[in-house]
Amino acid sequence: MITSVEVNADGLSGAGGLVLSEAVAGSRYVLIGETHMTREIPELTTRICRLMAPSGLDAMVIETGPEAARVVGSVMRSDDRETLMGDFLTTHPDAIAFYRGRDEVRTVGDCAAAAGPDFELWGLDQEFLGASGHLLEEMLAANPGPLTRAALTGLAAKEQEATAAALASGSPGALFLLSAAQDDLDQAAAAIAQDGGARVQYLFGLLTESRAIYQASQARQGDPNGRRARLMKRTLAARLAENPDARVLMKFGAWHLYKSLNPLNQRDIGAYVAERAEGEGVTALHIMVAGARGSYAGYAGVGRPTSERAFDMDSEDADWRKDVVLARPGDAAPGSWMLVDLRALRAGGLSNVPEDWRDLALGYDIALLAPTFTATSVLGGGEAAAR
Repeated sequence: MITSVEVNADGLSGAGGLVLSEAVAGSRYVLIGETHMTREIPELTTRICRLMAPSGLDAMVIETGPEAARVVGSVMRSDDRETLMGDFLTTHPDAIAFYRGRDEVRTVGDCAAAAGPDFELWGLDQEFLGASGHLLEEMLAANPGPLTRAALTGLAAKEQEATAAALASGSPGALFLLSAAQDDLDQAAAAIAQDGGARVQYLFGLLTESRAIYQASQARQGDPNGRRARLMKRTLAARLAENPDARVLMKFGAWHLYKSLNPLNQRDIGAYVAERAEGEGVTALHIMVAGARGSYAGYAGVGRPTSERAFDMDSEDADWRKDVVLARPGDAAPGSWMLVDLRALRAGGLSNVPEDWRDLALGYDIALLAPTFTATSVLGGGEAAAR
C-alpha cells in the first residue's frame, strides 16, 4: 500500500511512480489537492501534465477566477511569461490568487507546451481581492454606453484611490473590492442594466459576486464557503457543457477536492466531480499531496513580499503523515516521495482504521507525501525581496 516515488526531471519512477502513472492514464478527471505556494507541487503537476498529454489534456482547472485564468492563459505560451505576469501583478497588486508564484507560472507554460495549441486554463473561483482595477479596465474597454461609461469611470477613480491606500497600509480591507460604498455599486449596476452590454454585465457580476463572498467571510455570516463552492460548481458545469468530452487536470487547495464531505463538512468541487464522473461512467482520480516538513510562501499584505512559513509534522498533532514516514520502505532512495494507494485501503474496509486515515481514504484515492516542501518565489511587487 505504501511505495516510493522518484520525482525528477525525467518524470516519475519507482514502484509508486508506476502506480501513479497507471492511475492517471485511466482517468478523465485528475485532481491534485495541494498545499499552496510551494515549489515541489508545481513540479509534480508538470510531470502529471506530461503523463496526460499524449492521450489528451484539454484544460487545466485552477483556483482563480475566470478572468484571472484568462490573464494567465494569455501569457502562458510566451517565452517571457514570467516577466509579463510580473508586470501585470505590479500594475494590479493582488489581482490574481496563487499565480503570483513563479513556479505556478512556469508550470502552466510547461503544461501548455506539452498539451498543444488547444490547451486552456479554466478558472472557477471568485476573483481575488485586488481584481477590481483590472475588471473595471476590461469593462471600459468593452465599449459600454454613455451611462455605464460615466459610472465605471467614477468607480475606476475610486478604485485607484483605494489601491493606493491599500499599498500604503498593506491591508487588503482597504482594497476597493471590500471598501467600496454599496450605493456607488448599486448606481453602477443600474446604469449597466441600461446600456452596459453583455460583456460588462458579466464582468460586473464577477466583481459583485467576489465582493459578496469576501464580505460574508469577513462577517462570518452567510455560508461563504458554501457560496464559493456553489459558484465553482456552476462555472465548471458551464465549461464542461461547452466541452463535454474534455479531459482535465484540476489543481486546488486540498480541502476543495475531497470526494466526500471535506473537513468543513461541505461537499465542495471535488465531490461534484466525483459524482459527475460516476454518472458519466468515467474515472476521477483524486490525489492528495502533502509535505512532511519545510516551508511555503504565505500572504503578507497588499503589494508585500510573501513570508516564508515553516511547518513540521513532528510539531503537529498525530496524523497520517507520521504513519507513512514510519512505514517508509527500507530500500527507498534518499529524497524519494511516498505514495499511499488509498483505493486498496478502502477495498479492505475502513471500520477499524484510525479516524484520520478513514477521512483521508474517503476523500482521496492516492496520497503523496514529499519529504520537504520549499516556498516558491513570487512575481510582481516584492519579487526581489522574496527570492
